Amino acid sequence: MRTIEVSQVKDTIRDLCIKANIYLPKSLEDKIKSSIDKEKSPVGKSVFCDLCDNIQSAKDEHIAICQDTGMAVIFLEIGQDVHFVGGNLYDAINQGVAEGYTQGYLRKSIVGDPLERINTNDNTPAVIHTTIADGEHVKIDVCPKGFGSENMSALKMFTPSATHEDIINFVVDTISKAGSNPCPPIVVGVGIGGNFEHCAYLAKKALCRDVSIRNSKPLYADLENRMLEDINRLGIGPQGFGGSITALAVNIEEAPTHIAGLPVSVNVGCHVTRHAMEVI
Repeated sequence: MRTIEVSQVKDTIRDLCIKANIYLPKSLEDKIKSSIDKEKSPVGKSVFCDLCDNIQSAKDEHIAICQDTGMAVIFLEIGQDVHFVGGNLYDAINQGVAEGYTQGYLRKSIVGDPLERINTNDNTPAVIHTTIADGEHVKIDVCPKGFGSENMSALKMFTPSATHEDIINFVVDTISKAGSNPCPPIVVGVGIGGNFEHCAYLAKKALCRDVSIRNSKPLYADLENRMLEDINRLGIGPQGFGGSITALAVNIEEAPTHIAGLPVSVNVGCHVTRHAMEVI
């Protein structure tokens, strides 16, 4: 049994909130940079150059890469041989978010009630997803999620008779309707299977996967590629100015489901699909 002070979790969350909002994952940054040569539209090429300048400016000035610093989504993988001491784990997580957003001068965007709309003034509470794993380590993935892209997401409860083409068309149609709203070029997270709520979780989790890594199952890797090709045929282009690159990657995560159902969800990530991870 390994003992971990919740204050260590708090400090790690604080630092990851700041890091994730300033530095893009390397694979995503590389995709954006390499798209300058791949984009066929002159205006699109110019937009990609501007995006690269913005990425560099965030690093140089140590400021947020986007004004919407998002809702803090925390994926917490806890080894079953870990014992937390020194306070409540979820309180420590939210304190870490509060410190990160305050000390990092990050915009605080969370309201405490969805209808009363009063800002909590520290970007808490976070959305926390906890899973239990083997071992004595804690993996923390902080994923700030802006709502320009989040609002473009969708979920559909297909029947098992749905074809691969039906699923592809649903994903592509979701992006077509989104247009320029999610600040393309986008990353598309797709969840297939589970039930209503787990399907949405899968799509969110998919956005945290390295954009250079395809699904390990050939069937889903092929679907990822087909979806990406069809999305890029839409011609929406970077920032909606038209072009050949609307999406940088499509990531699919799948799970077992019921014999009577086939849930499919789409979680849209903007060109700054941010996440930062650390193991303690």
